[in-house]
Amino acid sequence: MRAIQITEFGGPEVLHLAEVPEPAPQPGQLLIEVAAAGVNYADTHSVEDSYLSRSSLPMVPGGEVVGRTPDGRRVVALTATGGYAERAVAWENMALDVPDGVSDGAALALVVQGLTAWHLLRTSARIAPGETVVVHAAAGGTGSLAVQLAKHFGAGRVIATASTKEKRDLALELGADVAVEAEAEGLRDRLIAANGGKPVDVVLEMTGGPVFDASLAALAPFGRLVTYGMASRTEPKPVTAANLMAHSSAVVGFWLMHCVGKPALHAEPMAELFRLTANGELRPQVGEAYPMSEATRAHEDLRARRTTGKLILDPTR
Repeated sequence: MRAIQITEFGGPEVLHLAEVPEPAPQPGQLLIEVAAAGVNYADTHSVEDSYLSRSSLPMVPGGEVVGRTPDGRRVVALTATGGYAERAVAWENMALDVPDGVSDGAALALVVQGLTAWHLLRTSARIAPGETVVVHAAAGGTGSLAVQLAKHFGAGRVIATASTKEKRDLALELGADVAVEAEAEGLRDRLIAANGGKPVDVVLEMTGGPVFDASLAALAPFGRLVTYGMASRTEPKPVTAANLMAHSSAVVGFWLMHCVGKPALHAEPMAELFRLTANGELRPQVGEAYPMSEATRAHEDLRARRTTGKLILDPTR
């Protein structure tokens, strides 16, 4: 079958279309004819072996697919690897049936980014009604859903950040109350100004480096910064216990892998996300659908922040 395979670690240039053996499902696994594969920012780390979990070679990247099982079920599934292919396998408890009112692209937008956004707000930040929430990268896959879910969960004010006016306009269209430039310099002051001169309650942060530092400095007492990525590939300044105590602030890490396969943390939130999407209350943003043969371009665009919404690979092209 056709798949994207890497035989050395590196950047987007190591992604190559290849003929590889079809995966053989083990007991308890499903074979899925892939209609579309999702592209995540975490994939860019996996191919350079800089992710939280280590990669091994050779590897077919890709952790999420939507497609049909041999008995005709339409499922969206999480895969450890192997998603960038015409066929993939997934453990049965990692696959969920997709309701008729949810498109393939929307299902892919929800299974990682939607579930992440849900947990960032509910599980990690424990958002309370009326709180101010900052969503970085608010036009991206996770951010665009976090903006909508924050409003749905009762946030009093949602402040979006994004790198271009077009992306900030999209965040406003999705329900953000205000959108500001994402550049790290001056970010603390812009966030506080966007909140009427007051520090903020919750920040969802996935850039690292000086953006993390500025976001932490913008927190109100008892504020929470939830970190779930390191897109800049730059570590923030060390966080000390004394600094956290001095400001009564919290830094919370989040990794979706601690939730998957556990019904209360996986299937139940996904059922809510499917319901909200099917009835039109949640609008997953589906970005460009790239031919699988252009996986390199998809990773280049993602790393260069040229994209919005959920990126997809089409294995038929």
